[in-house]
Amino acid sequence: MNTGFRPRHVHAAGGRRGAGPCPGRRVTSGGGSVIGMSETNVAARETSPLGRVAPSPPWDASSFLLAGGRFATEVVEISDDAAVLDRDGFWAVVVDFKGAVRCIRFADVRPAPPGGVAALRRGPWLGPSRAAWATTMNRAAYLDGVAAIRERIAAGEVYQVNLCRLLSAPLSAPAAEGAGGPGVGAAGVDLGALAAVVAAGNPAPYAVVLDVPEAGVRIVGASPELFLSRQGDVVSSRPIKGTGRTAADLREKDVAENIMIVDLVRNDLGRVAHPGSVTVPSLCAVEKHPGLVHLVSTVRARLRPGVGWRDLLAATCPPGSVSGAPKSSALRIIRELEPASRGYYCGGIGWVDADRNVGWLSVGIRTFWIEDDRIWFGTGAGITWGSDPDSEWRETELKADRLVGLASRSDDKPGTGGGPRTKGPAWRR
Repeated sequence: MNTGFRPRHVHAAGGRRGAGPCPGRRVTSGGGSVIGMSETNVAARETSPLGRVAPSPPWDASSFLLAGGRFATEVVEISDDAAVLDRDGFWAVVVDFKGAVRCIRFADVRPAPPGGVAALRRGPWLGPSRAAWATTMNRAAYLDGVAAIRERIAAGEVYQVNLCRLLSAPLSAPAAEGAGGPGVGAAGVDLGALAAVVAAGNPAPYAVVLDVPEAGVRIVGASPELFLSRQGDVVSSRPIKGTGRTAADLREKDVAENIMIVDLVRNDLGRVAHPGSVTVPSLCAVEKHPGLVHLVSTVRARLRPGVGWRDLLAATCPPGSVSGAPKSSALRIIRELEPASRGYYCGGIGWVDADRNVGWLSVGIRTFWIEDDRIWFGTGAGITWGSDPDSEWRETELKADRLVGLASRSDDKPGTGGGPRTKGPAWRR
């Protein structure tokens, strides 16, 4: 699996899939050259409460972002430099687990369509069968990983490590054709259809649909966790640590782990915050989400003058709740134990309105993405000295079970997702 951002041929962003090349686009990378910026993208804009709005609803756009009650289309710039987020414009932002940033600027931004994500689907969702999903770490390998982390903890190298595995399944021709696309595999997959199934079965506070094939980004996120929220110079983070089917399942280990990660987030934000401004308004609150509960804390800070998005991301990536403590040691152990790079999983996904200096990024969990003609999903658990290996494996199953089921083909109700559980699918062995 290639998890790096790859340059793609640029297609027209405002039209339907399959339109020809668009001269009104600029692509930059870390201050690189600007290619073919057309004035027509700017001249025809109208104004709304969200700004930068074109005249007619583009619900059939080939490239779009749906997040935070906003629907954005007409890509005019793609950059790998987070400094653009402090310039102007409305941007989708994706940060992978290794810290690589992709920023996508949209010219047309309006309120989300009536009916929400369902308005974007072009056809039914016909995903892979539930049995088709494979895992990068089977049960035996995962248990070995937990044991190895506990040895590192005993040796004093680290206190906590988040151990993850990736699930994936091939996207076949029927999935593409059923979604209204002409091709085979990922090329014709309708993310609007997948997003509608996920939104109906697993609503999430930080849901994101980002489909920009020319930027190499196709994501449906149902994250319950806020990585970063910014309003002017005030930044917040809401780390999740502790998961169970009910509140009664939460353990002392979960509380200790949450407090440990809160300290890590406080330290990360303290690197760019005004001295004395880092606070914890809420600690270890129980939140209910579809099929499970979480322990959630809130950390807030006021940024020092001159701190931009590039500085903020450099100080906080990857999110502490999905890496470990100390973060540098945890990341080294993750590289040693996990057989595949996480890619978008456990990164940050969201939007930034640079004109208003607001935006948020979710933690890239409970998230699907399309790459290499496969659909991908990640799951994991935080490992401490008090971890029971079997319990941690079951936690990875719990986090994946509902969403993988939604994304899998249902023979009883075609196009609705929610494939039936099979006895011992590969990703659960």
